[in-house]
Amino acid sequence: QRRVHGVDDSAFNMFCVRASSSSACVGARLSKLLKPRGFSARPVRGPPPPVPRDPKFASLTDKDVSFFESLLGSSGLVQEADALEPHNTDWMRKYQGHSKLALKPKDTEQVAQILRYCNGRKLAVVPQGGNTGLVGGSVPVFDEVVVSLSNMNKIVSLDEVSGVLVAEAGCVLESLSNFLEERGFIMPLDLGAKGSCQIGGNVATNAGGIRFVRYGSLRGTVLGLKAVTGSGDVIDTLTSVRKDNTGYDLKQLFIGSEGSLGIITGVSILCPVKPKSVQVALLACSDYNMVCKTFIEAKKELGEVVSAVEFFDKGSLDVTLKHIPGARDPMPSTASGFYVLIETSGSNKDHDQEKLNGFLEKAMTEGLIQDGVVAQDTKHAKDLWRLREGISESLGKTGYVYKYDLSVPVPEMYSLVEATRERLKGQDVFTVGYGHIGDGNLHLNTCGPAYDPKVEHLLEPWVYEWTAKRRGSVSAEHGLGLMKADDIYYSKPQTAIDLMATIKTVFDPNGILNPYKVLPRRPFGDHQVKV
Repeated sequence: QRRVHGVDDSAFNMFCVRASSSSACVGARLSKLLKPRGFSARPVRGPPPPVPRDPKFASLTDKDVSFFESLLGSSGLVQEADALEPHNTDWMRKYQGHSKLALKPKDTEQVAQILRYCNGRKLAVVPQGGNTGLVGGSVPVFDEVVVSLSNMNKIVSLDEVSGVLVAEAGCVLESLSNFLEERGFIMPLDLGAKGSCQIGGNVATNAGGIRFVRYGSLRGTVLGLKAVTGSGDVIDTLTSVRKDNTGYDLKQLFIGSEGSLGIITGVSILCPVKPKSVQVALLACSDYNMVCKTFIEAKKELGEVVSAVEFFDKGSLDVTLKHIPGARDPMPSTASGFYVLIETSGSNKDHDQEKLNGFLEKAMTEGLIQDGVVAQDTKHAKDLWRLREGISESLGKTGYVYKYDLSVPVPEMYSLVEATRERLKGQDVFTVGYGHIGDGNLHLNTCGPAYDPKVEHLLEPWVYEWTAKRRGSVSAEHGLGLMKADDIYYSKPQTAIDLMATIKTVFDPNGILNPYKVLPRRPFGDHQVKV
């Protein structure tokens, strides 16, 4: 045990900083919200497609396959049913497509030739990166041709003076992170799915992640990109300069477009210098009000060194302890309803530790936190982060998950979780809440043994109405995909949606790119809350 500087004995008895070796392995503790009876980790399926197949799209023929084979070679085509399964199914096992062909180009010109051909034939196309999305945006709805970027995985360059990285779209985020850290830099985003997600998909969905509070959105760190439009035109704005005030900033249209305007093939991104000092603390709070107060105090006391502020409830911790091998409760003797994970990063270890210790002392003496653990080394820090990053994976093992990624005013974030539990009383489900409190991003998750349309109808559109009434967003970082395309009305006015549709026709005149997604498939309904 290591004592926090400046904390008196009574406070220290409450706030005991434990080294990772001092906590015995603790089994999963089930909260009142968690009802494991009858739950299954077997593959599950979600609802059927919400729309019929668009008859304007052609069906794949042997002649089409022959063209693609002449372009890519046999190794660039995936046709066997078993090999196509990962391309047809999202990682949550919720969305199931029926594509008969996945293509794996190796460069931008091959992507351009694929799209020129598909545009002429009116073959629908689904761009696919690591396929880690949560809203059905990266898998086929019907028999669309999948264009996988996994073979475009080269790191082009790193300017070690400016910190600008240029890479192909198929580079896995974790691979980029490892490459950069060996050279004294880090990626400006970090995600739980970093071992599988690809940078092109990250940019196409404008992924947020745990470093958003420090480094901001990809809209600010992406300096340029290379993309191919639906008609096969290559747009090369792969600049590595930070200032370029010449005309419209076209890259911003592709960031967050979810592959509906073009396929991103290359990215240049500004990467921060790797911090010399990283501190991680997991804090226990009695209720969500104390979580908010702890967040306020962290901003005041830690200021410029804060790099992440996350929160999760006890139900989230319980399910993670149950399903993540080796996960341990770092505070088994403290009964808390909420947890806050804070990370600081800076250039001076002594300075950063002093600031963190001062914050912890004040938070404890003012009764904001009940207990806490400070990571003693890199492994311990990873273990604490695993409790947060493993939540989504753990929930997926309980059965079917109704997942909602929402932007909500921070003081009201957990009110939605409580309201959801009240609304679903009597249903065989449990609800948990966690997310990025640093930027007001709530991940609301309701879990049941299998997909139940009754539960879905209780949740939707009620969840979106609740969010819209508070001027929030129905998609904070996951995008709209297939799941939320018709729910864009809750966050955007009709005039904005009309302009989006116009832009879509400019970049993708035949609508072959990621059809049925992002833009609404039906007009505004009377039951919806108009913005």
